[in-house]
Amino acid sequence: MQHPDGRTTVVPIHSDEDIQRGLLMAIIHDIGIEKDEFISLLNQV
Repeated sequence: MQHPDGRTTVVPIHSDEDIQRGLLMAIIHDIGIEKDEFISLLNQV
């Protein structure tokens, strides 16, 4: 994921595995948004 200001974070993709809650929360924290905003963005994909 890349923010328009250039910040990036890696989101791992493993075809047969779910991302664990702790890792997902760390990704959300790294990109600097709230959990609800992240979910909203996922719903737009």
